[in-house]
Amino acid sequence: MLKLLSCLAVDTPDLFSLQSFPTGQRALSQTLLNCDLRVSNQMMWTWTDCLCVNLLLLLQRAGSEKFEVLGLTHAIVAVAGDDIILPCYIKPNISVEDMRVDWFRVNLPDTQSNIRVHLYQDGRDKYHDQIPSYRGRTSLFKEELKKGNTSLKLTRVQGTDDGHYKCLVESKTHYDDSTIQVYVRAIGSKPEVSIEGQKEGGMALLCVTKGWFPEPELEWLDSEGVTLSAGPSETDRDYEGFYVVKLKTIIKETDINRFTCRLRQRQQHEVIKMETEFHIPSELILVHTETWKVALAVIVSLVIVLVAISAFSVWWWKSLYNDYSHRKLIKGFILLNVNVLQCSLQ
Repeated sequence: MLKLLSCLAVDTPDLFSLQSFPTGQRALSQTLLNCDLRVSNQMMWTWTDCLCVNLLLLLQRAGSEKFEVLGLTHAIVAVAGDDIILPCYIKPNISVEDMRVDWFRVNLPDTQSNIRVHLYQDGRDKYHDQIPSYRGRTSLFKEELKKGNTSLKLTRVQGTDDGHYKCLVESKTHYDDSTIQVYVRAIGSKPEVSIEGQKEGGMALLCVTKGWFPEPELEWLDSEGVTLSAGPSETDRDYEGFYVVKLKTIIKETDINRFTCRLRQRQQHEVIKMETEFHIPSELILVHTETWKVALAVIVSLVIVLVAISAFSVWWWKSLYNDYSHRKLIKGFILLNVNVLQCSLQ
């Protein structure tokens, strides 16, 4: 046993030093072979010698399965509708065909929701607990798995794909992971303006834009570029995660009657702007105003008529009731007198 250890010390003086493990692994195999020949020429091996060698071989095997998962150090900017590749590979470039490759989301707002994007396990893809929005859009490069390439292809990028992803590779004895961030950018529709009708003594205008990511901002301006007062914007997201934004304002008649809906979207290194100008003829405002006044007058008139009819109906029924009661009283009085007269005659 001492000869075996001395043999290892001579052949690999830095075998267990803090050097890179793969280098020690390659040196260990050759050292064990050389040591085997030397010790065999000098004496028969004891059971402790065999045990020592087996332990060293197990150490070599365990070390050979250690790896590091690497990805990108910077974020990926993805345009909505495009296909992208999320890079991920292991070092050294050993095969991962018999390992577990798991892509999943991190830092999701809803911590209780499913986070799996793609799972490769037992030599095949598994989709039983995949996030529904990723179905049919993810794949690994199967021919590259034997080279340690675990990159993920994501097709038809949509708004819900924005966020952080983790690539985890796991063998029977070791695992490691890497995180990558994806920024999704989508240019939506130009703001559309429409008339909502009369409201609060003015005309209501509605501005709508769709298909944006990240969320844009809307504002109303008059002909001089002054911001108009408006309520809070209404924000919604479609089934692909893109933003739909609406903003209303109440306008009064002006000398020009020209109004603008302006959109701004802040991205990483730029600001996108779009504007839609809307002109309203004075006649249209007057028509809407007169229509509103006429409608109000009609409603008030109808209310007055209904009140009058109701009052007359109450009076009429009350009169009928009183007349009926009076006639009933007279009839009773007459019958009473008749009965008294009959009694007197008898």
